[in-house]
Amino acid sequence: MSHVFPRHTKSNLPTVASADGCYLIDSSGKRYLDGSGGAAVSCLGHSDVRVRAAIKAQLEKVAFAHTGFLTSQPAEALADLLIENAPAGIDRVYFVSGGSEAVEAAIKLARQYFLEKGEVDRHRIIARKQSYHGNTLGALAAGGNAWRREPFAPLLIDTTHVSPCYAYRGKREDETPFDYGQRVADELEQQILSLGPQSVMAFIAEPVIGATMGAVPAVEGYFSKIRQICDKFGVLLILDEVMCGMGRTGSLFASEQEGIVPDIVTIAKGLGAGYQPIGAMMCSGQIYEAVENGSGFFQHGHTYMGHPVACAASLAVVNSILDRGLITQVQQQGEKLSNALHAAFGQHPNVGDIRGRGLFWGVELVEDRQSKQPFAPEAGLHRKIKTAAFDAGLICYPMGGTIDGIRGDHVLLAPPFIIDDNQVDELVGKLDTALKKSI
Repeated sequence: MSHVFPRHTKSNLPTVASADGCYLIDSSGKRYLDGSGGAAVSCLGHSDVRVRAAIKAQLEKVAFAHTGFLTSQPAEALADLLIENAPAGIDRVYFVSGGSEAVEAAIKLARQYFLEKGEVDRHRIIARKQSYHGNTLGALAAGGNAWRREPFAPLLIDTTHVSPCYAYRGKREDETPFDYGQRVADELEQQILSLGPQSVMAFIAEPVIGATMGAVPAVEGYFSKIRQICDKFGVLLILDEVMCGMGRTGSLFASEQEGIVPDIVTIAKGLGAGYQPIGAMMCSGQIYEAVENGSGFFQHGHTYMGHPVACAASLAVVNSILDRGLITQVQQQGEKLSNALHAAFGQHPNVGDIRGRGLFWGVELVEDRQSKQPFAPEAGLHRKIKTAAFDAGLICYPMGGTIDGIRGDHVLLAPPFIIDDNQVDELVGKLDTALKKSI
């Protein structure tokens, strides 16, 4: 009998025993192609020699030093590397142990920034419906997924949510994609005015919406308008790149493709590629200077922040992404994955939309393609697909509640950046097998 508290108490999971590149291998010897990188984490696969060597080398020097007393060479080098490659104006890196912690840090820094400036009434957060920003209480409150929020609603801070940029379901027939994006972006301005501009501190959004909607990118011009609105009212723009950043969508930072610079950006998942738990909150020099010239102390912190071994692993990961040309690899293999998905499912009667960027793709499933009618939630289609894919030797990331937290099903795909052509075909073939068995 296991004493591990699992995600699902009725689950009977196989035990992972080893790994080989894009594959995980259980104790019976069965191989699973990791078509989702776990949860868009394992960007380098599971057996990267360079990262393993970096971890071992750091352990020979020092494993842990509390950041209240000492900094470390890996943390300093990693921060330098990230800032060197970050959007212009981003100047400081605050290391944590994962995505939820990074979002918590971003929210608290936004509040403290305005306290340092004397704008004490600014405390409200605006986010988007169907967003996901993490499972700690602050991050969960910012998120807009109804199913995740409902049990803990009495514990959550008050957050306002506007529409996501979800052209497949939101764009009217009489609108161009650009006009649609401007319309939903305008909801932010309307909400700021409704709440009172002096009370709003931040707007938070994923550049490409991940887990809760399945790799939904914004239409062209949407984020430019969002940036303009935030600037107009002095509201901080927080971009959550925990899932879509670090090369996943075809650029190191997803915001690069939107042509904008956030005030705060959060990263994790691909930052450590699964080799160590690590995340980071990065902020502009202006925000950092407000703290430095004010109280001088960010009233926040975690025991394991800036962990030397985690930072050493992450340094090797980011250097590998940059040195090995893996951003280009993501673009090339992402195009091949897109083509393969469209070839296999583009005319499928139960596939409503195929969308994504880089190696970050979503397949939305519908009962009726013409009307876009989703399957009934009680059918549990996403759960059936997950089981069927796993049985076929494919790890993918199906979710329900795509539309509103209750209705809709999609499959999220985020394979390692090192995926080859044969593995792209294997992924799509096994997903096809899973759909045939589930629908």
